[in-house]
Amino acid sequence: MGMVASRAPTPSSSSACPSSPAPTSSRSGLLRIPDGRGTWVFPNSSRQCSNGLVVNWQLVSLAQAGNEITQDSLKRDDLSSLNPPVMEGLDALLAKSKHVVKRVDPEIDGFPQEQSPITNKWFSSKSSKKIPLTAVTSVIDGLKKLYIEKLKPLEVTYKFNDFVSPLLTSSDFDAKPMVMLLGQYSTGKTTFIKHLLKTSYPGAHIGPEPTTDRFVVVMSGPDERTIPGNTIAVQADMPFSGLTTFGTAFLSKFECSQMRHPLLEHITFVDTPGVLSGEKQRTQRSYDFTGVTSWFAAKCDLILLLFDPHKLDISDEFKRVIGSLRGHDDKIRVVLNKADQVDTQQLMRVYGALMWSLGKVLNTPEVSRVYIGSFNDKPVNESAVGPLGKELFEREQDDLLSDLKDIPKKACDRRINEFVKRARAAKIHAYIIGHLKKEMPTMMGKAKAQQRLTDNLQDEFVKVQREYHLPAGDFPYVEHFKEVLSGYSFDKFEKVKPKMIQAVDDMLGYDIPELLKNFRNPYE
Repeated sequence: MGMVASRAPTPSSSSACPSSPAPTSSRSGLLRIPDGRGTWVFPNSSRQCSNGLVVNWQLVSLAQAGNEITQDSLKRDDLSSLNPPVMEGLDALLAKSKHVVKRVDPEIDGFPQEQSPITNKWFSSKSSKKIPLTAVTSVIDGLKKLYIEKLKPLEVTYKFNDFVSPLLTSSDFDAKPMVMLLGQYSTGKTTFIKHLLKTSYPGAHIGPEPTTDRFVVVMSGPDERTIPGNTIAVQADMPFSGLTTFGTAFLSKFECSQMRHPLLEHITFVDTPGVLSGEKQRTQRSYDFTGVTSWFAAKCDLILLLFDPHKLDISDEFKRVIGSLRGHDDKIRVVLNKADQVDTQQLMRVYGALMWSLGKVLNTPEVSRVYIGSFNDKPVNESAVGPLGKELFEREQDDLLSDLKDIPKKACDRRINEFVKRARAAKIHAYIIGHLKKEMPTMMGKAKAQQRLTDNLQDEFVKVQREYHLPAGDFPYVEHFKEVLSGYSFDKFEKVKPKMIQAVDDMLGYDIPELLKNFRNPYE
């Protein structure tokens, strides 16, 4: 049955008319319909429909009593003495509804729009009590459950959050898909966002000079406002708590811009400062720019690298930024913006020069997808590119917009993909930490042994790879790992715990496939 009703034990004392009991509506939103033996309670969506409900239930009672339904059925005098309708399976339905969490709206982005109280309790509870399967109502809820029970204990034990990525929170699972824009200054990053939104957003500055001097997250909100970085980083319902590790120097250069917009209901944009080039690189930033872009790259669903025909050189800082995107090659799209500023012949040469520059930075045998166009609100300069160029730009823009429209549909699959990548990285990290602990002496010479292991860390990685048959490409950067290791004593690390590793293997081999089997993709 689509309607859930329950019977209150209190008997009714009067009727409003001789043919039917009088329904009453309470402030709680419940419709109460008395009969001869008690009171039936229904969800009341509108007082105007109450009489129709009475008639419907009277007809059902007559039919279940074996009476033929005719136009004169409601004129009988014994309607008030009829037994209430029998609803098969109602007890089971009511018992099940006690565990129901707010379900996903498949028409939006495959993610819960509000944080459910049950999943909040999972992340805040310190007990190790298993979460019942009845509490899982979607793929995202299932991933939360698996993370809390199986993956998070491994990350905490081997300090994965200090070496690779902060621990996940509930808001990280519920966040909308994100698109990050990277490029040198004045390549049209902010203008690109304005072009998609068809309007400006709070805090947007555009000009030929480096105007955007901070990371700006453009997202949906109740009204137009900007929120400072220190504030947004401590909000539990925002997925930016991990940015606190970059310190106040970064958070002062980070802000959130909120506004009402239908596109922002599905996608969040990340506008970045222009990457420095030339002499400006000597002026050091006050925070780890490459580390911040790497953090956002792990969270984002799409990364757009913007170039324009007059800024094709890839500076040292831009090269480091692109290098920090390692492992996220499938998210990268290259955009040659402002392409109508040159004619067709020059555009061909610019395109070739861009591909040559990218070939030296992106160490992949595959050719990157490059979108060519002029992504702003001005009409295409036909005098420079001609009618063929205009048609080309329009098709390229349609392709890019199509790519952006697919992001919400693929968001659920992307979450699973990132979760599996994180689980494998955590497992390899546990093997490395356990190996370093095993190589330490039990009594004397610990300082020398730790220095030897640090100096020969690459060789230790090879030993771990061979011992556990792990892929070499999944191991972390040696230099970064050395830098973090310098602050730890290897003797205090934990040994490899086979039960924890097996729990993660079971999660990857059985739990996640079972989860996907039980909850199909809502967009299929």
